[in-house]
Amino acid sequence: MDVNPQHLQDKARQLQENMLPQIEEARRNLEDMNTRVVSFIRANPGTCLLGAVAVGFIIGRIASRR
Repeated sequence: MDVNPQHLQDKARQLQENMLPQIEEARRNLEDMNTRVVSFIRANPGTCLLGAVAVGFIIGRIASRR
């Protein structure tokens, strides 16, 4: 099988050009979600702390069964 390095470079470049906008959009979405989560936690610290304790308790119960 004959492999053409130039063909592989072209394919890699094309793949990169196709993926970069999707990666950038995913990064923006994650930054937006992080901003909203931080705002919610700052506005509701007690609720978030209580939720974290509850989740920790449930995970501890599940882990202790094994």
